[in-house]
Amino acid sequence: MSTHLSKLLAACAFALAAAGVCAPAVSAPAEKHPKAEDVLKAQAKQAKSRSKKAKAGAAAAAATAAAATAAAADPLSPEVAEPDITDTVVTDYACELNNKITIYTNEKDDSHIALRWKKRLHRLERVGTTTGALRFENPHYGLIWIGIPAKGILLDSKLNRQLANECKNAQQATAVVAAAPEDKKS
Repeated sequence: MSTHLSKLLAACAFALAAAGVCAPAVSAPAEKHPKAEDVLKAQAKQAKSRSKKAKAGAAAAAATAAAATAAAADPLSPEVAEPDITDTVVTDYACELNNKITIYTNEKDDSHIALRWKKRLHRLERVGTTTGALRFENPHYGLIWIGIPAKGILLDSKLNRQLANECKNAQQATAVVAAAPEDKKS
């Protein structure tokens, strides 16, 4: 029954539209409601303040980006400048996949190291850890060096991947070789 009723209403609507009874609305001057005007004015003010805030935020972001670019381009910035390695202790590390890392440490400054990776020298700053591991970072290049008594690892925090693993200096490598024959005797 409901389908017959809906078909009947649709037919009536079609007939009325064909007869011209349902003529399109004529644009007559609309009555202005005082509360509606107040709401529209308030919305307009909010839109203006949002656009001003957005422009100010965009300007601040542009200024911050410009400052970061200037710092990155500044060769005197400690993160970008090549560190001075005079009067340092040199430690060479042999890593998996024939990767080589050289670390330069200064006895007077234990809060920084210089790390040579892929023919480039980077300055890394010490970061405190709760585990006792040595952790050094350079946020500009995204390099992280983690040293534990058994090995070292070099990470790229920007690409979220390992650059070098199982990095061992001569002392760490001899400790592993000396321990291996003892294991065979047991």
